[in-house]
Amino acid sequence: MIMNWFILALLDAFFAALVAILAKVGLQGVDSNVATAIRTIVMMVFTLGFVIVIGKGSQLTQLTSKDVFYIVLSGIAGAISWLLYFAALKLAEASKVAPIDRASVLFVLILSAFILGEKITIKTAIAGILIFIGVLLLAI
Repeated sequence: MIMNWFILALLDAFFAALVAILAKVGLQGVDSNVATAIRTIVMMVFTLGFVIVIGKGSQLTQLTSKDVFYIVLSGIAGAISWLLYFAALKLAEASKVAPIDRASVLFVLILSAFILGEKITIKTAIAGILIFIGVLLLAI
């Protein structure tokens, strides 16, 4: 059964919410960078195991250098994001940090237009403004 992108994205949002809640509890007596390192190891082992179980492990050897380059850059950006996210969670309420983190959608809108050539429609611009207003309201 193949799920559509919207269901996958909703499930992603749910599990991202769990990240904030579970991390906030786990960070109580732990340095945020150490917690991020542990989380990264768990994610790597889990994801690698998942790829192997679903029979896609052979694709790991079929990547081009361009694929690897951009995936590595994405990994570095993700690692920086997680380090900053866990540091912010250590200092503030999850209900304040998570909306700011999810404001990444605003950066995606802008960067996808400049880097990927995606179009920003009036609807997209209005939605982005509303997201920005919502983030501000949740954060203050």
